[in-house]
Amino acid sequence: MASETTAGLGGNDLGVDLGDHVRRIGRRDRVATGVLTAIVAFVILLLASIVGFILFKGLGRALAPGFLTTSPLADENPGISSEVFDSFYMLLITLLISVPISLGGAIFLVEYAPDTWVTKAASTAIETLSSLPSIVVGMFGSLFFVVTLGWGISIIAGAMALTMFNIPILVRVIQQALHDVPRSQRDAALAMGLTRWETTRYVLLPAAMPAIVTGIVISAGRVFGEAAALIFTSGSAAVNINFASANLASPRNPWNVFRPAETLAVHIWKLKMEPTPGNDEIVWGTAAVLIVCVLLFNVLARVLGKALAKKMTSE
Repeated sequence: MASETTAGLGGNDLGVDLGDHVRRIGRRDRVATGVLTAIVAFVILLLASIVGFILFKGLGRALAPGFLTTSPLADENPGISSEVFDSFYMLLITLLISVPISLGGAIFLVEYAPDTWVTKAASTAIETLSSLPSIVVGMFGSLFFVVTLGWGISIIAGAMALTMFNIPILVRVIQQALHDVPRSQRDAALAMGLTRWETTRYVLLPAAMPAIVTGIVISAGRVFGEAAALIFTSGSAAVNINFASANLASPRNPWNVFRPAETLAVHIWKLKMEPTPGNDEIVWGTAAVLIVCVLLFNVLARVLGKALAKKMTSE
């Protein structure tokens, strides 16, 4: 009786070949693994092709003497010195505005906000804002910051437009980083008598900081390459910046936030819209500089994330 039961469980009495079943499952597993590997390889190949083609077309111009240090308004061998400075300057202002707001909003939603319809509405609004097309954000920025507030086409108007779609991205990143901190760490800190704010400041934020910094750097790369929102807010006119100027109200002063500015991405768009001899070479050189900067942002995010994680966890 025992042998008959064992045979039944083995599947022989039911006409099922377990060896064939195992082989069939193995074949399916290999096929699935092959398909997924092919998809990943295709994505990597696509990215490498795009980056390689842009660098092949523009690296020669990007490394040409004076290209990164010459004004775009120079009569001979125009460069992109103003665009490089304006891109980093606008990114800095955007991060100075968006990071504190995003950090405070994420902490409130995760640690303080009650689970009510108001909190759910706020989360929905954040997700909706993050999915808005940048051209729409740029049009709103033009109407509100440029016209209504009277800031005109300026760096501060462009930075505020970039802030509008950078905040929801950062809020989601910081929320996820805080959610990933084990609940036991919160409970242990509260059990020791720490207030909720002290727990957030001394326990949660240090534990979540590697993921937060990684998200900030990656979002900075996205903001750095934005063009559509800036066409209507910061403008597309190159400025011959005078770094020796001490007049903060001068339109040539590099630190004047109310002067027009042209970023690298906008510069590429403008040159393609104005086809003149020699523009293509400058476009490819500018694109090479832009993509190198974006790649460096991503590499920096990985390095900072690993370094902070190692320091915070003492591993």
